[in-house]
Amino acid sequence: MELRQIRYVMAVAETRNFTRAATQCYVAQSALSHQVKALEQELGVALFARTSRRVELTPAGAAFIPAAQECLDAAERAAADAAAAVGEVRGRLAIGIIPTVAALDIPATLQRFRERHPRVRVSLRVGASDEMAADVAAGNLDIAILGLPAHDRPQDVEVRELARQDLVAVVPVNHQLAERGTVTLRELAESPFADFHTGSPGRAQSDEAFAAAELERTVAYEVTSAELMMRIVSQGLAVAFLPAPIAQSNPDVRVLSVTDGPRRIEYLAWSEFNPTPATRAFLASLPSL
Repeated sequence: MELRQIRYVMAVAETRNFTRAATQCYVAQSALSHQVKALEQELGVALFARTSRRVELTPAGAAFIPAAQECLDAAERAAADAAAAVGEVRGRLAIGIIPTVAALDIPATLQRFRERHPRVRVSLRVGASDEMAADVAAGNLDIAILGLPAHDRPQDVEVRELARQDLVAVVPVNHQLAERGTVTLRELAESPFADFHTGSPGRAQSDEAFAAAELERTVAYEVTSAELMMRIVSQGLAVAFLPAPIAQSNPDVRVLSVTDGPRRIEYLAWSEFNPTPATRAFLASLPSL
């Protein structure tokens, strides 16, 4: 069994197509098909069910994939560790961020990191804080930037506090409170809200503030991105809570301080269990970390 054969199988499993898998692996389709067939013969099982129009994993193929991925990850880590021993950082770096990061300029941070470590393959995805903290603990993410209510702290991961923030109210330009510099939750509670999904840490920050004030509100629009939230507000449909740097970037809304509004803490999270050279390099590249 060769690593290239495993890579070919993983590519076919991902694309469900031998032609696209060959393109992804920069190899001729005939060569890829031959290597996959050779591996199946060595294993004594068919990994894929094939027709002229369709490719699917067999039960044996589905059982093969998890360990095969671990094998590729281990080989990549071995190469990265060897390179790190002579001062070169390479490998992959999987980063997760919340949709409302305010403590770091993510594009600028990634650009600086790439300039210093061009052989590191960086991937980025956006998600909810609780899910990403779990992915860091499980090894599915190397780094995550989380946003949690002020009394919460991520569990089972190493964290460094990046910033504490009072969220601001974002209202339409024609809202009755638009010309006020400061408002209260009670005044805002009369308006419909745009917010993140129920149960998410982003939503909990606002829900807990209203609960502490013994107030109720109506969340009419549940969204997953700050950009969509801002667009809903700018159209006059709702009000919202966001970090000030994000809210102030849109000239089509008004930004108000809230005397008793929600607070949050942004954290940088990673796992201390055998961090990769790329993870260590990223942590070292951040100011004061």
